[in-house]
Amino acid sequence: MRLNETQLHQTLRQIDAEVLPDNHPANAQLTDLFGDHTFFLDQGGLKVLEPAEASESDVRTSRVVSLADWSDATLTSLKPHAPEPTGKVVTFEQVTH
Repeated sequence: MRLNETQLHQTLRQIDAEVLPDNHPANAQLTDLFGDHTFFLDQGGLKVLEPAEASESDVRTSRVVSLADWSDATLTSLKPHAPEPTGKVVTFEQVTH
């Protein structure tokens, strides 16, 4: 799931992670492997959000899903694995214009 600016800010207030910038060299490879997502890095590894509701156009909550774990103590190399739900949920506040 790709996040818009508002969703991104709301997510970062709810999880302890950093967003991987779109211009990061690894972003293209990660997109090839896992699809078009906003990627997050935390102490455990690589995470993305997946809609928790059936309708992606009306997403209000999303599940945090782990895609890869750090494979070294310096947090510089990732080891991909099957997607695993982390049990964390991000709730998006409704924005009115």
